[in-house]
Amino acid sequence: MTDAVVVSTARTPLCRSWRGALNITHGAKIGGHVVKHAYERARLEPQEVEDVIMGCALPEGATGSNIARQIAIRAGCPVTTSGMTVNRFCSSGLQAIALAAQRIIAGEANIYVAGGVESISCVQNEANKHMIQDEWLHRHRPEIYWPMLQTAEMVAKRYNIAREAQDRYGVQSQQRAAAAQAAGRFKDEIVPITVKMKVIDKNTGAETTREVTADKDEGIRADTTYEGVAQIKPAIEGGVITAGNASQFSDGASACVVMSDKAAARKKLKPMGIFRGFAVSGCEPEEMGVGPVFAVPKLLERSGVRMADIDLWEMNEAFAVQVIYSRDKLGIPEDRLNVNGGAIAIGHPYGVSGSRLVGHALIEGRRRGLKYVVITMCIAGGMGAAGLFEVVR
Repeated sequence: MTDAVVVSTARTPLCRSWRGALNITHGAKIGGHVVKHAYERARLEPQEVEDVIMGCALPEGATGSNIARQIAIRAGCPVTTSGMTVNRFCSSGLQAIALAAQRIIAGEANIYVAGGVESISCVQNEANKHMIQDEWLHRHRPEIYWPMLQTAEMVAKRYNIAREAQDRYGVQSQQRAAAAQAAGRFKDEIVPITVKMKVIDKNTGAETTREVTADKDEGIRADTTYEGVAQIKPAIEGGVITAGNASQFSDGASACVVMSDKAAARKKLKPMGIFRGFAVSGCEPEEMGVGPVFAVPKLLERSGVRMADIDLWEMNEAFAVQVIYSRDKLGIPEDRLNVNGGAIAIGHPYGVSGSRLVGHALIEGRRRGLKYVVITMCIAGGMGAAGLFEVVR
């Protein structure tokens, strides 16, 4: 049987939406940047990449028009390299990697680049909302259109998860991420990028641009304390979700080279990890954050791996409340979960996070001498996803 292996990874720094370095950078540029570095890190020629699969949660505007095909060309691949854009909201990047792996196992091709791209700055507030809701769904299942913030508030209320627990988790995420950044644990993933950034003068409102080089994640705050986070006003009056216990809006891109184990052996490439399984599951739309609770058991049952066998968990921190609930419901040990912080500190460019977490988990798993890592995502509309990878040490 053919195994699908991840042989390299590359990502941009995650930059603050609207205020960060990537606030006017087109998705083709940031996506092309990471795809190029990913295949170069794997010592591949661009013509060897057979398909580029990129996840994107908001595939329109600066990340529209089949952005994956644009990224392939921008990355220096020839016209013979095709491109496919995938949308499973926040799990789009993980889904892209799973699709590449599954196609390799099926014998369709040998070498893919898969990952995700998101420019919240350029797309989210400009999104086309014409006829965005179906009339029947609006009447019968309106929760499918709820914003993620509203679903997080529902999880907190339904499962009695207090704000203090959420704030303390948010602080832990910042502290772990700050320690990891100071120790250089993200450097093997990040490829700096030089771009034009829009700057608005606070006093006059005048807009200018300047050239900047982004080389580290912008949202990590080493001085975060519980006392400070506890003072942040909730996003909804009377609610418990705040900027201190929720993921940050971010822009960025991430890519992994996924190839057959036989092709990797021929090229004398040592894999980072082996794809061992992927599962998705649906849940109630109004509590979409708990999706991993349903996806993880399916993944483990199909792969024949037990909870106790998982050495490292990367659970995307869309909100502290959904991580807390999912962690406790699944019984994930705290010292194996998001050991270098998560999206609350690092950022969450929706379609990118799944790919970023795959690369990070494999690097961290090898650093620690571990075997199995699991990446989980909660997904808007009421879904969860989970991927299992075996670390190659």
